[in-house]
Amino acid sequence: MHSSAVFLIEFGCLILGLGLLGRFAGRFRFSPIPLYLLAGLAFGKGGLLPLGASEDFVAIGAEIGVILLLLMLGLEYTAADLVSNLRTHYQAGVVDAVLNALPGAALALLLGWGPVAAVVLAGVTWVSSSGVIAKVLGDLGRLGNRETPAILSILVLEDLSMAVYLPIVTALLAGVGLAAGAVTLAIALGVATVVLVLAVRYGRHVSRFVSSDDPEKLLLVVLGVTLVVAGLAQQLQVSAAVGAFLVGIALSGEVAEGATSLLAPLRDLFAAVFFVFFGLHTDPASIPPVLLPALALAAVTTATKIATGYWAARRAGIGPKGRWRAGGTLVARGEFSIVIAGLAVTAGIEPSLGPLATAYVLILVLVGPLTARWTEPVATLLTGRARRRKAAPVALGAHESIEGQDPVGRA
Repeated sequence: MHSSAVFLIEFGCLILGLGLLGRFAGRFRFSPIPLYLLAGLAFGKGGLLPLGASEDFVAIGAEIGVILLLLMLGLEYTAADLVSNLRTHYQAGVVDAVLNALPGAALALLLGWGPVAAVVLAGVTWVSSSGVIAKVLGDLGRLGNRETPAILSILVLEDLSMAVYLPIVTALLAGVGLAAGAVTLAIALGVATVVLVLAVRYGRHVSRFVSSDDPEKLLLVVLGVTLVVAGLAQQLQVSAAVGAFLVGIALSGEVAEGATSLLAPLRDLFAAVFFVFFGLHTDPASIPPVLLPALALAAVTTATKIATGYWAARRAGIGPKGRWRAGGTLVARGEFSIVIAGLAVTAGIEPSLGPLATAYVLILVLVGPLTARWTEPVATLLTGRARRRKAAPVALGAHESIEGQDPVGRA
């Protein structure tokens, strides 16, 4: 059979399979990300039916998927929103980074993977999944809850932190020296700062330049500009994902809304391809040896994310129930964790890091919606029992003192 025909059949079956998996996940109201990862495991090396002709195209599609994920993320925020969140909620961002990045770094060092792998795994455990959490908030009807702004502020700060973190990881994985790494970071920070300043002061002019009443022209211009900027960012070792994120921030108003509606189907398609691609590069046989560390890391970082959300909501003046809801909602990890791990897998720094990240994300993308729903009721039940146990001896002591009094009322 002709190679192009094999490619079309193979890639068509892959896309059809992803569509069916997405429908299955939608019917049961959970994220399709774990199913896409499992599909990648099934079609990768060591899987049930390894891909052949379409593997190179899937690799390119995966790169576009990362770019579109970050572009759409940037379109959700304006530069003014980011600056405001940074000023108001930076303390919550610091607590989030410390509590959730350290467990990943510590595990990598305990496993003997070295400092570079420690920085990568710290990022994997640090960043929550904006996509999964947004869906969970909508499904549970909590978008209007008082604790939701505290949740969103942490997600915004995590996304903004990636503009600094990803260039650092890219430089470390490239094996550049300290001086070159410092230059790369300086370039990344400089570009991010310039884009934020331009977006705040001249965002209307940028949006007006890109704007078009014709959806086709708007789509082509936004997508073209994003790919060019992402390519230039990659050339400067700043990370294509950061370039796409900054393009999204620079666009605002009607242009951002129009681009979001036009690009959403493309984002969903190529993001699914990206998750499959990550699974393709993970041998299913390599997951069982790292399953216990993944479970332990998931348990620890579930607790640290709940603590992060509780602290942030308490600082915002939210009541106890809202604090527990905020903590439970932040548990899910997903797209960003896979993006970070994917950089390390491509660089080949540690063979076990990819399987560990896959298992970790699979666990928490499934556990996350459950903790969002049940953390608050379980915490309320346990704290209520603790209060009753604490009150019982006091009541018993008072009863005994009354019984021990003599007829004239003395003990």
